Amino acid sequence: MRADFTERVLRGLYSAALYVLVPITLYHLIWRGFRQRAYFHRWSERYANYPERGPSAPLWLHAVSVGEVNAAAPLIDRLRRLRPDLRLVVTTITPTGSERVRALWGDAVTHVYLPYDLPGAVGRFLDHFRPALALIVETELWPNLLFGCRDRGIPTHILNARLSARSLRGYRVLAPLIRRALRTVQLVAAQSRDDARRFVMLGAQPERVQVGGNLKFDMAPVDAAAFAAEFATHRSGTGPVWIAASTHEDEEAAVLDAHRLLRQSQPDALLLWAPRHPERFRAVADRATAAGFAVATRSTDSWPGRGTEVFVVDTLGELVRFYACAGIAFVGGSLQPVGGHNLLEPAATGTAILTGPHLHNFADIARRLREAEAMRVVDDASGLAHALQALFADEPARLQLAANASRLLEDGRGALARTVTLIEPALPK
Repeated sequence: MRADFTERVLRGLYSAALYVLVPITLYHLIWRGFRQRAYFHRWSERYANYPERGPSAPLWLHAVSVGEVNAAAPLIDRLRRLRPDLRLVVTTITPTGSERVRALWGDAVTHVYLPYDLPGAVGRFLDHFRPALALIVETELWPNLLFGCRDRGIPTHILNARLSARSLRGYRVLAPLIRRALRTVQLVAAQSRDDARRFVMLGAQPERVQVGGNLKFDMAPVDAAAFAAEFATHRSGTGPVWIAASTHEDEEAAVLDAHRLLRQSQPDALLLWAPRHPERFRAVADRATAAGFAVATRSTDSWPGRGTEVFVVDTLGELVRFYACAGIAFVGGSLQPVGGHNLLEPAATGTAILTGPHLHNFADIARRLREAEAMRVVDDASGLAHALQALFADEPARLQLAANASRLLEDGRGALARTVTLIEPALPK
């Protein structure tokens, strides 16, 4: 009884704080909307207000944004083949995640935004779709959502579960509540032993935590040869091509400085640039132009033309194909303490990998890549430029780096089969 009382008090305080912050959520949507107009739309879904009652969806999978959707894609495809009778609803938080869901599956799955973790919104969402099984990808620990599933008898599994040491420290403020919420979870399929250990430290029941591996290793094979050939046909010039992918605003100056230094030794070098967030597409193009580079964009020019020095990939869903067009990929979110982004996508296209030192979101993958001599770490713009110059001057070393990464990717496959085996007994009959 005391535990029930303590839980009610903690949930009450947490929910009261969220309700006080509701005006901030509106401000956030407006502020993001000025940078990415999709945030101005579908507000009702953010608060789980739906125009009419829809059909139940026995399977519900939540993937916060593009990276998580891509990681979950092989699992969703496998589940759809395994159980075509089950309707699936996929939730995301970001518009880019929503667009990726639509691009991959169209109307074959239902998509809505996950509502804010307000008790009323969570209840309306769960009562609207009435899922029989909840699958949450990576690290979305929303207490009211987890308690709402428990209260309705909905089994919850956290798949491809990832919890960095930094995130573990960040949950300390809500530790008593998170601990109780995690106890409601039936399965935590962790990416690594370290992730599993940290989930147990946070409050997950040890007997319900297993190491399933990282679903990102099971990404579908990439066949971008035709795309890369078309790229080469349209591009004039024979200089080296590198790509700066998933970069953040504070890394943009470093990318421009590195490209400027590279062109001192490789005057015909071309930079492909794919910022992490769509709201930075235009800003990056303008910034490169202001720096004196000849700039073209995917949306306006389709391909880099004669004299193009920087080509901005300002579209969604094409990053992997553009990896295949480059000899070297710098994966952003790593020169500043963001924690890095998917290092395996360039590995899948045979592209040599460079990254910054901040990789806590992909600590296990980064460790394995380092041990396999499958990537190089740089500290700043100067280090990035020197690494680019060295690898473009030493083709055998660059090709070996890429080959090591490809081999590691192939050796790491298997998480998909293990994850399906773990969740299959819980699928609705």
